[in-house]
Amino acid sequence: MEPKWLEWAKQLQAIAQAGLTYSKDKYDVERFEMIRDISVEMVAQQTEIDETIIKMLFANESGYPTPKVDIRAVVFKDDQILMVQEEADGEWALPGGWGDIGLSPSEVAVKEVKEESGFDVRAVKTIGVFDKKMHPHPFSAYCVYKLFIQCEIIGGKPETGIETSAVEFFSEDTLPILSIARNTESQINIAFKHLHNRDEPVYFD
Repeated sequence: MEPKWLEWAKQLQAIAQAGLTYSKDKYDVERFEMIRDISVEMVAQQTEIDETIIKMLFANESGYPTPKVDIRAVVFKDDQILMVQEEADGEWALPGGWGDIGLSPSEVAVKEVKEESGFDVRAVKTIGVFDKKMHPHPFSAYCVYKLFIQCEIIGGKPETGIETSAVEFFSEDTLPILSIARNTESQINIAFKHLHNRDEPVYFD
């Protein structure tokens, strides 16, 4: 679970962003700007990151605040799960990335698998919707929902992409070092439950 100070800072940022979006009165706008500044100061105080950087990454959006969506593709072959080695940290993750405007979740999953692993797949079903703060990921300034979509291979061959340096399949008991910002061991275990039981219910939260 994320620390209380981060939860409060994100709530203040969301309140400020919504207020700045809908407020017409200049005094209300000033008050919401003050709330946003407080949220930035809270994060800066706890992380020792420069406030300018925090404002760019944490308090730079407009419009009503909503969670970001991360799509992860779950692909099995011979009782093993497809993973790619991330160039960014050298660790392993399910193919995936941020949702794209104009593409459905399943279309994003198919696209990411092709770009990061070389395989052609088709989406089969959703196996989980994870709220990032409810799982042992590193702390994040953003609220993120992770959608895990099971896919099956219909073609292609293993090829690395711009963001990946290796493509491999792993059994549940021989998982590599995971990029836990992207996926956790417990989430991979849930994915394997769907491999072994087609009637496994969709995980949520």
